[in-house]
Amino acid sequence: MLYLTLRQYEYVTAIARQGSLSAAADDVNVSQPALSAALSRIESRLGKTLFFRRKGAALVLTPEGRDFVRQAEDLLARAARLERTEPDAPAPQSLVLGCFVDLAPFLLAPALNLMRRNFPGIAVSYRVEGFQALTTAMIDGQVDLAVTYDLGLDAGFDRHTLAHAVPCAHVAADHPLATRSEIDLATLADHPLILFQEGMSAQHVLALFRERDLRPRVVHRAASLEILRSLAAHGEGIGLSHSRPPGHLSYDGRPVVAIPVSDPAAVEPIILARHGTAPLPPQRAGVLSALAGGLGAAWG
Repeated sequence: MLYLTLRQYEYVTAIARQGSLSAAADDVNVSQPALSAALSRIESRLGKTLFFRRKGAALVLTPEGRDFVRQAEDLLARAARLERTEPDAPAPQSLVLGCFVDLAPFLLAPALNLMRRNFPGIAVSYRVEGFQALTTAMIDGQVDLAVTYDLGLDAGFDRHTLAHAVPCAHVAADHPLATRSEIDLATLADHPLILFQEGMSAQHVLALFRERDLRPRVVHRAASLEILRSLAAHGEGIGLSHSRPPGHLSYDGRPVVAIPVSDPAAVEPIILARHGTAPLPPQRAGVLSALAGGLGAAWG
């Protein structure tokens, strides 16, 4: 027996797409209280929470919610095909774009805008993950294309280089090194360092030091770029990242300076990756080409 209607599936996918009850209510032409009540009934029927709710913040899908929305979108697409009277009408297309978590603040929104502007017939959803989860999602077919660094991918992945990221050392404004225009790994090895806690990212950075016979001292493992910058701004050490926000203040208002790392081997390619090396169908090849060109310009 079916307990949820197609309309209720539409409610959930609209909330996921819009990120708020008010915008989703306008999208599906119901009142916000009615949509909120419907969402509560749907979650109660399913026995799972689909969205994280935080006061003053956008609604964010839970892991269970992401799985539900992906399947709900497929179900709605199939239902739409059944209702078509034109036998030759093209089936709706969908694409799941993955993005490495540290690159998402810089490249995810440009990618989504580019897709919706140039490929309006393709329904685009996205996942933001760490290296391992993103790689697994591509292998399992849950992510079609991913914007990431070229780390940990074997020969079974097709890669298109978007840009090259020069790593930066983030230091407090009063740090003795803050006035430098660039800095090398040998100098950095003499100072306490702040790396990301993401395993593959930290391993890659440490390998750069080991290749030069350097033994750096890591004092903090940060969960995000802004935590790394905040720790650096407070003099807790020198943060290393391949991402460089345009501002000169940490989230808590402390000045922080980003100094490019001069070692050429530390430069890391940003790539658009997919699992498999077989030629793509023409439409997917066009999507990949457009993303490759547009995101390279966005990073530069």
